[in-house]
Amino acid sequence: MKRFLPFILTLLAVCCTPGPQKVRTGDLLFVGIPADYSLDEDSMGSAISDATGEGDLNIIHVAILEAADDSVWVIDATIRRGVDRHPLDTFLTDFTLRDGSLPVLEVRRLDDAEIARRGVERAGQYLGLPYDVHFLPDNGEYYCSELVRDSYLDADGKPVFPASPMNFRNAAGEMPVYWEQLFALLGEPVPQGVPGTSPQGLRADPRLKVVRPEGFPGQVRE
Repeated sequence: MKRFLPFILTLLAVCCTPGPQKVRTGDLLFVGIPADYSLDEDSMGSAISDATGEGDLNIIHVAILEAADDSVWVIDATIRRGVDRHPLDTFLTDFTLRDGSLPVLEVRRLDDAEIARRGVERAGQYLGLPYDVHFLPDNGEYYCSELVRDSYLDADGKPVFPASPMNFRNAAGEMPVYWEQLFALLGEPVPQGVPGTSPQGLRADPRLKVVRPEGFPGQVRE
């Protein structure tokens, strides 16, 4: 037995030492910009940033990651593409900042891998649907965090991420002109306080933990 002990210890060390982290299907990718970064003040990104900013980082978007065939794909909802599945490189191009740099990219992982995997499958059923500029539930359209919430369901078919009253006001409590003009064109009131989700709210969910996949591009926030 003694002569096999070094071999057994070596085998245990190899088996039990965690390897480099990789993207796992169902991981969520959050996009953040510094609080003092100036977007075009007329853009929706700027309005979302004003409404969801907290601390030194504004979380403006959330996307679903899928690891397939040694590649990373993204499923998300954007104004430009609606609900779409595309390579990570395409996503990075879409979110490159004016100076050519990438925003802060943060990968978070749900504590239930099976729910996350099925969430990706469910999100695939929504591909091709339009972006939800109305920010309303159950209208056949999706904004980014709404897509995540409706895709990640528990065994009883209920969302694992809770809804909360939406906020469109900035830190001063004022309604950005962009939102006033957009919803005036739609002939609808700003859905302030309507139950919904936000990238910032999802990021704070205690069931999500930060992971740092090896070689993942962008400024992964420490």
